[in-house]
Amino acid sequence: MRILLAGGGTAGHINPAVAIADYACKKDNNTEILFIGTEKGMESTLVPESGYDIKFVKVQGLSKKLTVENMKSLWYMITAKKRCKKIIREFKPDIVIGTGGYVCAPAVMAANSLGIPTLIHEQNVFPGSAVKLLSKKSSVTAISFEDSRKHLDEAKEIIFSGNPIRPEMLSCDRKKAREGFGLIDEKLIMIFGGSLGANAINSVALDYVQGIDDKNIKVLFGTGNRNYEEIITSEAGKRALKNKNVSIVAYIHNMNEAMNAADVVVCRSGAITVSELCALGKPSILIPSPNVTNNHQEYNARALSDKGAAITILEKDFSAESLREALDSLLNNSDAIENMSKKAIELSSVNALDIIYKKITELVM
Repeated sequence: MRILLAGGGTAGHINPAVAIADYACKKDNNTEILFIGTEKGMESTLVPESGYDIKFVKVQGLSKKLTVENMKSLWYMITAKKRCKKIIREFKPDIVIGTGGYVCAPAVMAANSLGIPTLIHEQNVFPGSAVKLLSKKSSVTAISFEDSRKHLDEAKEIIFSGNPIRPEMLSCDRKKAREGFGLIDEKLIMIFGGSLGANAINSVALDYVQGIDDKNIKVLFGTGNRNYEEIITSEAGKRALKNKNVSIVAYIHNMNEAMNAADVVVCRSGAITVSELCALGKPSILIPSPNVTNNHQEYNARALSDKGAAITILEKDFSAESLREALDSLLNNSDAIENMSKKAIELSSVNALDIIYKKITELVM
């Protein structure tokens, strides 16, 4: 089977595509893979690092405003579609898969116009405008949250797959993970705002840990590389570092172990993170980033909290007090933690790759 994948910009769009490619090659070692991306996106490094070839096109986001820059974007989109058609004719894929990002649109549109089966995968609850448009003509749209269906009423076909979850995240043993963190009966709170960090989360977390004096509570606080030095050299940071129950790190390298060992996770609500929390049945307090397209992180968070699978606190309402109140409502109530864990698992899908691959084989038969 020959599979062409298009997804780019951020790791959230690229990693699912790489996971699909890896899984397809694992199922059939005769599978041939090619990626389409942009030279400016993270795919330019992540895809080659994963061992796959990539062809580049030039494309950027379109808006509804009539501006010189948008006219340029439109021109790029037209030329990118032509370039994608050329790549498709040369590679002769059996199927084209889009996982989001600007480059997804011209690649999938080109495939649809050439009559090649297409599958698009939406990681977030609220689909982007490109996915909404592409779903009308694409063979199948795979969604990661059931709530996405109501936003894709014109899609040709929808399947619920969930987001691909890293195998090492699912195979990690919680007991061994907790032993690695020196935990016995203590409750572990993990707080992080992504690889770079999030100022709003860091500020509140630093305030929160000042008041921790319960030996049964431990905190793993990932500041992100960008703010680590500033935080640990601040007076509040120095005080926090003296508390043996508080661990402040720049980056949580052993995320698989940390996520499994944690009792409650405080973080942003990116699609992959939310899916991992659900797959592990992990109680969480979600702080959606307000600085993302279509406010999709809040949609992701609400998809969980509306069903009792998480607590959502908007950034404008996020403080040491609101965080403490939310954590206390869980840490002081074992039934609440157990119930939230069950609700999260009910929303999860741990076999996304199997579902997607099965649909791919159906489409190319």
